[in-house]
Amino acid sequence: MSTSYKCSYCNIRYFSNRNSYSQHVNRCINLYDVSTEESNTEVSEVTDMLLDNDDFNRIEERQSVQEIENLPSGSEITDLFEYGDYDADASVSLEVISNIPERFEEILFESSRNEDSDVENLQNEDSNIERLQNEDLDVRSESSRNEDSDVEEFPNESYADLMTLVTKYNLNNKAGNAIIKFFNKHSNLPISPLPKNIETGRKYMDKMNLSRLLYYKHRILVHNNKEYFINYQPVIKCIENLLSNPEISQLFVYDYKKLEIENEQSYGEQYTGNWWKKAKESIPSVAYILSIILYSDATTTDTLGKGSLHPIYISLGNIPTWRRNKEDAKQLLGYLPILSAKDEREKKSSEFKKLVRETFHNSIKFLLDPLFTNDDDDGDGIELKIDNEIFWFFPRVSTIICDWPEACTFSLTYKSTNSNYPCHFCLVSKENLNNTRLRDDQMVLRNKENMLQYYNNGTTEKASLEPVFNYFWNIPNINVYVATVPDRMHHLDLGLYRYQIEFTKKLLFEAEGRSLVDKMNWRITLIPRHSELKIFSGGLQSIALLTADNYRNIMKVMVFVVDDLLNKDLSEVYVKWNEMYLLSRQETFKESDLKNFQEAIEKWANLFIKLFGQFSNSDFKLPKLHSWVHHIVDTIREFGAINGYTTETYEALHKTYVKIPYRLSNKKDVEEQMMKTVNININYHVKL
Repeated sequence: MSTSYKCSYCNIRYFSNRNSYSQHVNRCINLYDVSTEESNTEVSEVTDMLLDNDDFNRIEERQSVQEIENLPSGSEITDLFEYGDYDADASVSLEVISNIPERFEEILFESSRNEDSDVENLQNEDSNIERLQNEDLDVRSESSRNEDSDVEEFPNESYADLMTLVTKYNLNNKAGNAIIKFFNKHSNLPISPLPKNIETGRKYMDKMNLSRLLYYKHRILVHNNKEYFINYQPVIKCIENLLSNPEISQLFVYDYKKLEIENEQSYGEQYTGNWWKKAKESIPSVAYILSIILYSDATTTDTLGKGSLHPIYISLGNIPTWRRNKEDAKQLLGYLPILSAKDEREKKSSEFKKLVRETFHNSIKFLLDPLFTNDDDDGDGIELKIDNEIFWFFPRVSTIICDWPEACTFSLTYKSTNSNYPCHFCLVSKENLNNTRLRDDQMVLRNKENMLQYYNNGTTEKASLEPVFNYFWNIPNINVYVATVPDRMHHLDLGLYRYQIEFTKKLLFEAEGRSLVDKMNWRITLIPRHSELKIFSGGLQSIALLTADNYRNIMKVMVFVVDDLLNKDLSEVYVKWNEMYLLSRQETFKESDLKNFQEAIEKWANLFIKLFGQFSNSDFKLPKLHSWVHHIVDTIREFGAINGYTTETYEALHKTYVKIPYRLSNKKDVEEQMMKTVNININYHVKL
């Protein structure tokens, strides 16, 4: 049959007269409409898909026209999916995509304009509407039948590649629909292999029977007539997902490795540390340690800070540090509930504070218990398949990576720095927090035994300990007070170095007033620009807004900025800081290196206290200063180099697991929607 008109929306129907074509197009447009009741605020209707510049400008920043114009060519996209060698860095989302034809926006605009014009010109033609109505009903009926049943895989490879692209790069529906229209216009295929729109594709994915996409919701508490849930992935499934990555399974380390460099005991990866050695000795010789690393940090969901979520992540110490620091070597375990008080009075009450801590530890217990349910006196452990071979593992929580307040939540020590014993590592009194010369016998380390004794005796306040049972007391091979390791980013970059900058400004102002502070800022503005160096044109005016990366850039230049600005000690404190900081970033430490590192820490700390003592309201009774001086070296001996347990590589996860999924939700049942989005984004590409 000779045909003159082809529907540009469904790419299936051909018509010999314009009237029939017009009626079909109008019905196709209606079929393309997306229900706003079921969709989030970012979903756009196809009737709005006349893609001009204004439309693209309204796309959110992560799907901006600049990012869409940088999509790879078709062959590059195929390579990306086929070989899977894209190393996701949470600090970038779409920057890695490049080389789509520059006329993409122009082509789409022209195509949409022409289609709209054709529809407008065909409004008054005759048509055989009854036949078209029946055919459309058949299509809808078939669609409904398909939606009612689970499916195992996508209809075709192109469909799969499109949905992988959309989920991997967090494209919203409007951007995804633009790709569909672009593909359909230039593929010259009689029938499009793609879904009619992205919303249809998302619904199809919801129907797919993929074991990797399992997530659950568990009620943990009812308070003030409100239910609180944990939205989570089973911890065993998270581990299996990690081990299903071929690169990770090939690099996976099973046994403790004694590391010696130049005949000295040395420490690098976690499996070279003393903790692993002791844990291995406690299990059957034919079994292996599965090192569980937890990272937890409450974060805001929007720029105004009105909403917050508490994600918790999991990784494995069996994975070498360089590989573990990549995003796909971590899994979102779930979102912990955040309790709300009915008023300020309840919020400040000891009962509510206790309930918050109990809920946190009950949630952790619920999430982690499956790892230890068979871990009785005989020690059954768990079996896991790696590269088609079954291995016998004993899961052990090795380290908990978090900032100081979160560490206090895990250890259940008082968060206040004014408490009598504010250090979660030891029972040093607050009066001795600034003492850099404490001997080991002057610091009683916290452990399960002595803290449990305070708890059982009802004297927890004498150890600045919350009167709540700590879940980690029941887990083998973990001292939670040591496992909550010092974090370099929060201890140094955002902690002690920030203090050093603030005190420097006060010292300069005290010496010569504002002029000397201005001179310091002026020197910063004179530093030549370099691609690897971020310099602030206004100097250090608003340090409260600086990020950890900003501070690391400042470290590179401050030693020159303060040189001969006031006195030798000011220059020297920055020199000693840099020496200490560079040592902290070593990948391996010999025992002699640890000795040098400890000396470097003490030299800096002593000069820091001497130079800036008058400006510290607390007289430098800072828990972070104390733990860095007295506990970081022993932590290296236990768990290896600091690079293996810093939050630097975890903080960026909030973008993938919190910020973007939150924006894609309709702000109702947020955690459940976000968990669904995360499951698709993180796990689906593995099936391909």
